[in-house]
Amino acid sequence: MIFVVGLSHRTAPLEVRERFSTASDVLPAVLARLASRRELDEVLFLSTCNRVEVFAAGGEHATQALREVLAEQGGVERADIMEAYLYEHAGDDAVRHIFRVAASLDSMVLGEPQILGQVKDAYEAAVAAGTLGSFLGRCVHRAFAVAKRVRTETALGEGNVSISSVAVDLARRIFVDLSSTTVLLIGAGEMAEAAAKGLGRGARAVRVCNRSFDRGAALARTFGGVAAPWEALSSELVIADVVVASTASPTFIVTRDMMRKAMKARRGRPLFFIDIAVPRNVEPSVHGIDNVYVYNIDDLEQQVAEGLKSRQEEVGRAEAMVAAELRDFQSWARGLHVQPTLVALRSRTRAVLLGELERSLTGRLKHLGEGDRAALTQMMESAANKLLHMPTTRLKARAGDPEGLDLARALEHLFDLEDAKAQAQADDAGRVTH
Repeated sequence: MIFVVGLSHRTAPLEVRERFSTASDVLPAVLARLASRRELDEVLFLSTCNRVEVFAAGGEHATQALREVLAEQGGVERADIMEAYLYEHAGDDAVRHIFRVAASLDSMVLGEPQILGQVKDAYEAAVAAGTLGSFLGRCVHRAFAVAKRVRTETALGEGNVSISSVAVDLARRIFVDLSSTTVLLIGAGEMAEAAAKGLGRGARAVRVCNRSFDRGAALARTFGGVAAPWEALSSELVIADVVVASTASPTFIVTRDMMRKAMKARRGRPLFFIDIAVPRNVEPSVHGIDNVYVYNIDDLEQQVAEGLKSRQEEVGRAEAMVAAELRDFQSWARGLHVQPTLVALRSRTRAVLLGELERSLTGRLKHLGEGDRAALTQMMESAANKLLHMPTTRLKARAGDPEGLDLARALEHLFDLEDAKAQAQADDAGRVTH
């Protein structure tokens, strides 16, 4: 069965989510820790600015194992914190959730494309770590297909929809005319690049301050901006009117002490921060300094809600696609339960028929030549195929129904297939989806 345990912008505030946020460089260790739990067969770990979730395939007590590893990852000891913010899904509900996440139906910015890339990155990390198998792997692949259908067959993602684009819209609301403002980008990643594209067209100047000066300079060149060395961040804060922060730093980049000094040099001139990083780049207490205003990723929700009214009518179509893909996955998943039975039945039937043929060929029919022996062997193979064609076809047709499992169990009992089925399942377990 598939399980999901996690927390998101819908259930947990930013100060809680950032505790669980996991950088890509420590992801292999987290996956290894999850894979070491005997309750879990397959795992995938997803960490974005708005959610931290673990997708898993496993058996009894799987959700408890996921909760324990997540608690360890977030440094949480109090059970009430976990109960208040974590959610869990199992079975069909978990599959539906994974599909909706990949299709951006559960995102803060409905229809934003970044989440699909983030799920793909998480998938690749799980494959590289060897923690993904054929069952959960198939589920995630179907999630990619759902996301593609929603993207191409609905208007859900039309226009400029992302956290970065919403941050740009907020900056334009703060300053109706950006032509007299200087915008500072702290960070030069994908989110900073998206913000730069939106702000570069209207701001008087856009500056980039990044730990890697070369990377910051490369971004600045794309829109005619200016790069500044990381050591000059304090002086850049004196120059800027709007600061968009989006680095992957696990600690605060802009502190209260740093801003108090900068505001003295600014002579009280207002400064607006749009902090779209998780964990946050700007110390929360900075907002308490006179004439300094800090907007974090959760503060963008109202802005998001206003901009998504036109997309709501597309949600129904997208949800219908999720439901259709879920039904297909359910049918395939149930088919997994009958496939080992069919493999075992075919193996047992062939073994019996060919065993009898071998006894005859070493006894009464030992005088036959190679040609006749080959003809008899082919006849037995054809007989096995014809004999098994109807039960195979009918059982596969019912595999998507609960009654199909009853039919499979009846075959296993009547033909004594338990051992052969176990071998078929063991062979299948070694196949990993890439």
